[in-house]
Amino acid sequence: MAKAPAKPSAAKPAPAPTSAAAARPAAVGDKITRNAVVIIAVIATGCALWLMRGILTPLALAMFMAIMVDSFARRLGRQWPQLPGPLALLAAIVISLAIFGLTVLVVAENARSFVDKLVGYGPRLDGLIAQVYGLFGMQAPPSLTDLITDLNPQQYLGEFATGLQGVASDAFFVLIYLGFIIAARRGFRRKIVALFPRNNDRDEAILVFNRIRYGVERYLWVQTVTGLMIAGGSWLVMMALGLENALFWAFLIFLASYIPIIGGFIGVVLPPVFALVQFPEIWQAIVMLIALQGIQFVVGNVVQPKMQGNSLNIDPVVVLLSLAAWGLLWGLPGMFLSTPLAVMAMIILAEFNGTRWIAILMSENGDPQGLDDDGRRRRGRLFGESRENT
Repeated sequence: MAKAPAKPSAAKPAPAPTSAAAARPAAVGDKITRNAVVIIAVIATGCALWLMRGILTPLALAMFMAIMVDSFARRLGRQWPQLPGPLALLAAIVISLAIFGLTVLVVAENARSFVDKLVGYGPRLDGLIAQVYGLFGMQAPPSLTDLITDLNPQQYLGEFATGLQGVASDAFFVLIYLGFIIAARRGFRRKIVALFPRNNDRDEAILVFNRIRYGVERYLWVQTVTGLMIAGGSWLVMMALGLENALFWAFLIFLASYIPIIGGFIGVVLPPVFALVQFPEIWQAIVMLIALQGIQFVVGNVVQPKMQGNSLNIDPVVVLLSLAAWGLLWGLPGMFLSTPLAVMAMIILAEFNGTRWIAILMSENGDPQGLDDDGRRRRGRLFGESRENT
């Protein structure tokens, strides 16, 4: 019997893609979306910081002052264990306010004397202007009186007075915020317990808080000590050469030391420039420039790295970008706070999977969380302090 023709076999369906191959495009798409959301969030946050700078700037300054006062109080407590905690905090507040007030008085008094003497430098300034014009082959340089007349400073007096009122108002609000922040320390432990009921979450939150506090405190401590060293050495050099208002310049150099990069330039350049105006010869300005640059170099490249170690762990390029960004957003207060804010941002970004890559780029050694051996020991010590203090 004839065999029936075989039925054509149906085409086999294509094999389904493996789970790994199917998940790869989805994972890439999720990562791109997540990074895009992060970038949009950063831009939106920058706009909000700029729009609310009048409110946030005094609050940020008060928070960092509170960190300084708290660090000072804990140092006093370690130095004198018999001193109760509230008394140590009160002593730290009184001493900090006294130093702040003394600084303001000294700078204001010397600034008034500096302005009075600057008027008498008119002929010398006219001679320097003539020399500069002669170097470029230009004739008939304007005198100082002509420059002042052309600038018409009367029109700026109102804006200057308004600016002084704004500075006084900001200082007042900073002190008000500082008082409320210090008063709110009592409820910090209860807030931590309420926000993180589970022990593991609470321990991780306290760990992050202590890393931020340690980085900010270490930065402020190093900048204060090295700033005093630079200002003291500069004052000795300026006094030895006979520069007028040396104490005023020393205070300005100390305050400028908190501004990265720009502060060092101000401390090295401005005093020699005014030495050119004061002295009839140029050698005093040259010697002063060399000496101040030497002090900045030794302290900045020998003393400061040994004191700071790897506590900041932030890339120098990030420091420069942070200075420019915060200076654009908040002006001079933003420049003062730029490096501590960058350290805080790096530590917080390192705690989330979606933003850890940004923290790695911001860090100096690619380890923003400090997971090396030294970092583990430092984190453990700070965590122990935190559990006692909170």
